[in-house]
Amino acid sequence: VDNEEHSFEDWTIRYKSSHILPSKCTDQCENDELCSFCIYTKELHLPHLPEMVFPNNSLEIVHKSGCCIEFNALDALKLVKDENHSVKIACSESWRKARQDSGLVNKTIGDFDWTFKTNYIGSYKNWNSRELTDLTIDKNKLMQREKILLYRKLILFEDELHDNGTSFCSVRIRVMPSGFFILLRYFLRVDGVIISVNDARIYHEFINNYVIVESSQREGKIRDLQIPLAVMNDPDEVTSLIPLIDLKCEKLSLPT
Repeated sequence: VDNEEHSFEDWTIRYKSSHILPSKCTDQCENDELCSFCIYTKELHLPHLPEMVFPNNSLEIVHKSGCCIEFNALDALKLVKDENHSVKIACSESWRKARQDSGLVNKTIGDFDWTFKTNYIGSYKNWNSRELTDLTIDKNKLMQREKILLYRKLILFEDELHDNGTSFCSVRIRVMPSGFFILLRYFLRVDGVIISVNDARIYHEFINNYVIVESSQREGKIRDLQIPLAVMNDPDEVTSLIPLIDLKCEKLSLPT
Protein backbone atom coordinates (compact mmCIF):
# COMPACT_ATOMS: atom_id res chain seq x y z
CA VAL A 1 0.00 0.00 0.00
CA ASP A 2 1.31 3.42 -0.99
CA ASN A 3 0.22 6.06 1.54
CA GLU A 4 0.98 9.76 1.22
CA GLU A 5 -0.07 12.87 3.11
CA HIS A 6 0.65 16.45 2.03
CA SER A 7 -0.39 19.81 3.44
CA PHE A 8 -1.07 22.94 1.40
CA GLU A 9 -2.39 26.12 3.02
CA ASP A 10 -5.42 25.03 5.13
CA TRP A 11 -5.80 21.67 3.39
CA THR A 12 -4.47 18.16 3.96
CA ILE A 13 -4.40 15.79 1.00
CA ARG A 14 -4.26 12.04 1.62
CA TYR A 15 -3.55 9.63 -1.19
CA LYS A 16 -3.63 5.84 -0.98
CA SER A 17 -2.89 3.33 -3.74
CA SER A 18 -2.94 -0.45 -3.49
CA HIS A 19 -3.70 -3.75 -5.28
CA ILE A 20 -6.90 -4.89 -6.97
CA LEU A 21 -9.77 -6.59 -5.18
CA PRO A 22 -9.32 -10.38 -4.90
CA SER A 23 -11.83 -12.53 -6.78
CA LYS A 24 -13.01 -14.32 -3.65
CA CYS A 25 -12.91 -14.18 0.13
CA THR A 26 -9.60 -15.43 1.48
CA ASP A 27 -10.18 -14.80 5.20
CA GLN A 28 -13.31 -16.89 5.91
CA CYS A 29 -14.97 -13.72 7.14
CA GLU A 30 -17.59 -13.90 9.85
CA ASN A 31 -19.77 -11.38 11.65
CA ASP A 32 -18.33 -7.83 11.55
CA GLU A 33 -14.80 -8.80 10.56
CA LEU A 34 -15.07 -8.52 6.79
CA CYS A 35 -12.34 -8.47 4.17
CA SER A 36 -12.50 -6.07 1.22
CA PHE A 37 -14.15 -8.67 -1.03
CA CYS A 38 -16.92 -9.35 1.51
CA ILE A 39 -17.49 -5.64 2.13
CA TYR A 40 -18.01 -5.03 -1.59
CA THR A 41 -20.31 -8.01 -2.13
CA LYS A 42 -22.36 -7.00 0.93
CA GLU A 43 -22.59 -3.28 0.21
CA LEU A 44 -23.18 -3.44 -3.54
CA HIS A 45 -26.41 -4.75 -5.06
CA LEU A 46 -24.81 -5.83 -8.32
CA PRO A 47 -24.70 -9.29 -9.89
CA HIS A 48 -20.92 -8.93 -10.12
CA LEU A 49 -18.15 -6.39 -10.11
CA PRO A 50 -15.85 -4.88 -12.75
CA GLU A 51 -12.81 -6.92 -13.75
CA MET A 52 -10.53 -4.62 -11.81
CA VAL A 53 -11.64 -2.87 -8.63
CA PHE A 54 -9.15 -1.06 -6.41
CA PRO A 55 -10.82 -1.11 -2.98
CA ASN A 56 -8.02 0.68 -1.15
CA ASN A 57 -7.37 3.39 -3.72
CA SER A 58 -8.60 6.68 -2.34
CA LEU A 59 -8.04 10.41 -2.50
CA GLU A 60 -9.11 12.58 0.41
CA ILE A 61 -8.95 16.36 0.69
CA VAL A 62 -9.63 17.73 4.17
CA HIS A 63 -9.93 21.37 5.21
CA LYS A 64 -8.84 22.45 8.69
CA SER A 65 -12.54 23.10 9.50
CA GLY A 66 -13.34 19.42 8.92
CA CYS A 67 -14.93 19.81 5.48
CA CYS A 68 -13.88 16.82 3.42
CA ILE A 69 -14.05 15.51 -0.15
CA GLU A 70 -13.21 11.87 -0.76
CA PHE A 71 -13.06 9.64 -3.82
CA ASN A 72 -13.23 5.83 -3.60
CA ALA A 73 -14.44 2.87 -5.66
CA LEU A 74 -17.12 1.64 -3.26
CA ASP A 75 -19.08 4.90 -3.28
CA ALA A 76 -18.69 5.15 -7.07
CA LEU A 77 -20.07 1.65 -7.63
CA LYS A 78 -23.00 2.24 -5.27
CA LEU A 79 -24.44 4.53 -7.96
CA VAL A 80 -24.40 1.84 -10.68
CA LYS A 81 -28.00 0.87 -11.40
CA ASP A 82 -29.02 -2.73 -10.80
CA GLU A 83 -31.64 -2.74 -13.54
CA ASN A 84 -32.12 -3.06 -17.30
CA HIS A 85 -29.65 -0.96 -19.24
CA SER A 86 -30.22 0.71 -22.59
CA VAL A 87 -26.98 -0.59 -24.17
CA LYS A 88 -28.24 -3.84 -25.67
CA ILE A 89 -25.73 -5.54 -27.94
CA ALA A 90 -24.77 -9.12 -28.62
CA CYS A 91 -21.55 -8.95 -26.64
CA SER A 92 -23.38 -8.25 -23.38
CA GLU A 93 -24.79 -11.78 -23.29
CA SER A 94 -21.44 -13.43 -24.07
CA TRP A 95 -19.84 -11.12 -21.53
CA ARG A 96 -22.27 -12.22 -18.84
CA LYS A 97 -21.75 -15.90 -19.68
CA ALA A 98 -17.99 -15.46 -19.45
CA ARG A 99 -18.47 -14.19 -15.90
CA GLN A 100 -20.62 -17.07 -14.67
CA ASP A 101 -17.58 -18.98 -13.45
CA SER A 102 -15.89 -15.93 -11.97
CA GLY A 103 -15.51 -15.61 -8.22
CA LEU A 104 -16.84 -12.08 -8.56
CA VAL A 105 -20.34 -13.39 -9.24
CA ASN A 106 -22.39 -13.66 -6.07
CA LYS A 107 -25.85 -14.24 -7.50
CA THR A 108 -27.59 -15.07 -10.75
CA ILE A 109 -26.57 -12.71 -13.53
CA GLY A 110 -29.52 -10.93 -15.08
CA ASP A 111 -30.05 -7.68 -16.92
CA PHE A 112 -28.24 -4.78 -15.28
CA ASP A 113 -25.98 -1.91 -16.25
CA TRP A 114 -23.09 -4.08 -17.40
CA THR A 115 -21.12 -0.95 -18.37
CA PHE A 116 -20.97 0.08 -14.67
CA LYS A 117 -22.06 3.61 -15.52
CA THR A 118 -21.95 5.89 -12.50
CA ASN A 119 -22.86 9.52 -11.86
CA TYR A 120 -20.49 9.65 -8.88
CA ILE A 121 -19.02 13.12 -8.30
CA GLY A 122 -17.26 12.39 -5.00
CA SER A 123 -18.19 11.90 -1.35
CA TYR A 124 -18.75 15.15 0.55
CA LYS A 125 -18.67 15.29 4.34
CA ASN A 126 -19.23 18.07 6.90
CA TRP A 127 -20.20 20.76 4.39
CA ASN A 128 -22.83 23.11 5.82
CA SER A 129 -23.53 24.97 2.59
CA ARG A 130 -23.86 23.39 -0.84
CA GLU A 131 -25.89 25.19 -3.50
CA LEU A 132 -26.35 25.48 -7.24
CA THR A 133 -24.49 28.43 -8.69
CA ASP A 134 -23.84 30.37 -11.88
CA LEU A 135 -20.16 30.45 -10.99
CA THR A 136 -18.04 28.32 -13.28
CA ILE A 137 -14.46 27.11 -13.21
CA ASP A 138 -12.09 29.65 -14.70
CA LYS A 139 -10.62 27.55 -17.51
CA ASN A 140 -8.25 30.33 -18.60
CA LYS A 141 -6.71 30.49 -15.15
CA LEU A 142 -6.29 26.72 -15.10
CA MET A 143 -4.41 26.93 -18.38
CA GLN A 144 -1.92 29.44 -16.98
CA ARG A 145 1.55 28.07 -16.36
CA GLU A 146 2.10 27.38 -12.70
CA LYS A 147 4.46 25.18 -10.79
CA ILE A 148 2.91 21.78 -10.09
CA LEU A 149 3.37 21.09 -6.39
CA LEU A 150 1.60 17.71 -6.50
CA TYR A 151 0.10 15.49 -9.18
CA ARG A 152 -1.47 12.07 -8.59
CA LYS A 153 -3.80 9.80 -10.56
CA LEU A 154 -5.79 6.82 -9.32
CA ILE A 155 -7.92 4.21 -11.06
CA LEU A 156 -10.96 3.30 -8.95
CA PHE A 157 -12.31 0.55 -11.22
CA GLU A 158 -11.98 -0.68 -14.79
CA ASP A 159 -13.57 -3.25 -17.10
CA GLU A 160 -12.81 -4.16 -20.72
CA LEU A 161 -16.42 -5.23 -21.43
CA HIS A 162 -15.38 -8.65 -22.71
CA ASP A 163 -13.03 -7.03 -25.25
CA ASN A 164 -15.83 -4.89 -26.67
CA GLY A 165 -14.63 -1.55 -25.35
CA THR A 166 -13.72 -0.09 -22.00
CA SER A 167 -15.30 1.32 -18.89
CA PHE A 168 -13.34 2.97 -16.10
CA CYS A 169 -13.55 5.46 -13.28
CA SER A 170 -10.48 7.48 -12.32
CA VAL A 171 -9.53 10.53 -10.30
CA ARG A 172 -6.56 12.84 -10.57
CA ILE A 173 -5.44 15.89 -8.62
CA ARG A 174 -3.17 18.78 -9.43
CA VAL A 175 -2.01 21.21 -6.76
CA MET A 176 -0.55 24.59 -7.73
CA PRO A 177 0.57 27.53 -5.57
CA SER A 178 -2.82 29.19 -6.27
CA GLY A 179 -5.08 26.21 -5.48
CA PHE A 180 -6.03 22.68 -6.51
CA PHE A 181 -7.93 21.07 -9.36
CA ILE A 182 -9.46 17.58 -9.33
CA LEU A 183 -10.90 15.63 -12.26
CA LEU A 184 -13.07 12.62 -11.49
CA ARG A 185 -14.02 10.80 -14.69
CA TYR A 186 -16.21 7.90 -15.67
CA PHE A 187 -15.44 6.92 -19.28
CA LEU A 188 -17.33 4.39 -21.41
CA ARG A 189 -16.70 3.23 -24.94
CA VAL A 190 -18.69 0.31 -26.36
CA ASP A 191 -17.04 -0.30 -29.74
CA GLY A 192 -19.29 0.63 -32.64
CA VAL A 193 -22.16 1.58 -30.35
CA ILE A 194 -21.76 4.38 -27.83
CA ILE A 195 -19.30 6.63 -26.06
CA SER A 196 -20.04 8.39 -22.79
CA VAL A 197 -18.18 10.56 -20.30
CA ASN A 198 -19.32 11.70 -16.86
CA ASP A 199 -16.92 14.27 -15.41
CA ALA A 200 -16.74 16.06 -12.09
CA ARG A 201 -14.29 18.95 -11.93
CA ILE A 202 -13.51 20.32 -8.49
CA TYR A 203 -11.62 23.59 -8.27
CA HIS A 204 -10.51 25.69 -5.31
CA GLU A 205 -8.41 28.84 -5.18
CA PHE A 206 -6.74 29.21 -1.81
CA ILE A 207 -7.74 32.90 -1.65
CA ASN A 208 -11.46 31.96 -1.81
CA ASN A 209 -13.68 30.51 0.91
CA TYR A 210 -15.52 28.17 -1.44
CA VAL A 211 -15.03 25.19 -3.76
CA ILE A 212 -16.63 24.89 -7.20
CA VAL A 213 -17.91 21.48 -8.31
CA GLU A 214 -18.76 21.29 -12.01
CA SER A 215 -20.39 18.02 -13.11
CA SER A 216 -21.17 17.15 -16.72
CA GLN A 217 -22.57 14.26 -18.73
CA ARG A 218 -21.70 13.63 -22.36
CA GLU A 219 -22.93 10.85 -24.62
CA GLY A 220 -23.19 10.04 -28.30
CA LYS A 221 -23.63 7.19 -30.76
CA ILE A 222 -20.33 6.32 -32.37
CA ARG A 223 -21.79 6.04 -35.86
CA ASP A 224 -23.08 9.63 -35.63
CA LEU A 225 -19.87 11.20 -34.31
CA GLN A 226 -17.43 10.26 -37.08
CA ILE A 227 -14.45 10.54 -34.74
CA PRO A 228 -11.08 9.02 -35.81
CA LEU A 229 -10.24 5.80 -33.96
CA ALA A 230 -7.00 7.22 -32.52
CA VAL A 231 -8.96 10.07 -30.94
CA MET A 232 -11.78 7.76 -29.83
CA ASN A 233 -9.33 5.76 -27.73
CA ASP A 234 -8.02 8.85 -25.93
CA PRO A 235 -10.45 10.04 -23.23
CA ASP A 236 -8.73 13.41 -22.88
CA GLU A 237 -8.90 14.10 -26.61
CA VAL A 238 -12.37 12.77 -27.35
CA THR A 239 -14.35 14.23 -24.43
CA SER A 240 -14.87 17.69 -25.93
CA LEU A 241 -16.15 16.09 -29.18
CA ILE A 242 -19.00 14.22 -27.45
CA PRO A 243 -22.38 16.03 -27.23
CA LEU A 244 -23.06 17.63 -23.86
CA ILE A 245 -26.20 16.23 -22.23
CA ASP A 246 -26.14 17.94 -18.85
CA LEU A 247 -24.04 20.47 -16.94
CA LYS A 248 -24.38 21.55 -13.31
CA CYS A 249 -22.26 23.78 -11.08
CA GLU A 250 -22.32 23.77 -7.30
CA LYS A 251 -20.70 26.06 -4.76
CA LEU A 252 -19.49 24.53 -1.50
CA SER A 253 -18.83 27.21 1.09
CA LEU A 254 -16.20 26.85 3.79
CA PRO A 255 -16.91 28.05 7.35
CA THR A 256 -15.97 31.70 7.85
